[in-house]
Amino acid sequence: MPLHRRLPKRGFTNIFKTHYTIVSLAELDQFEEGSVVDHDALVKAGIVKNNGSPVKVLANGELTKSLTVDVDKVSRGAAEKIVAAGGSVKE
Repeated sequence: MPLHRRLPKRGFTNIFKTHYTIVSLAELDQFEEGSVVDHDALVKAGIVKNNGSPVKVLANGELTKSLTVDVDKVSRGAAEKIVAAGGSVKE
């Protein structure tokens, strides 16, 4: 009997899981005041690769500028910090 058939099979791998590209608020602080931050702007800035994966913004760091963030997902803490800085969130 081959070894791969003798070993126990454990766990589950969801093949439909969505893998997000993570962006922190500190990385968004490099954009100009009042600009729109979307997937194309993040690719041009070199923050994410153009591999077609969705982008999620997390609340790591601080945001000092007013930005309009238009990405696939934004965490609740990041949305609060963006609105507190005078920006807006579109999902």
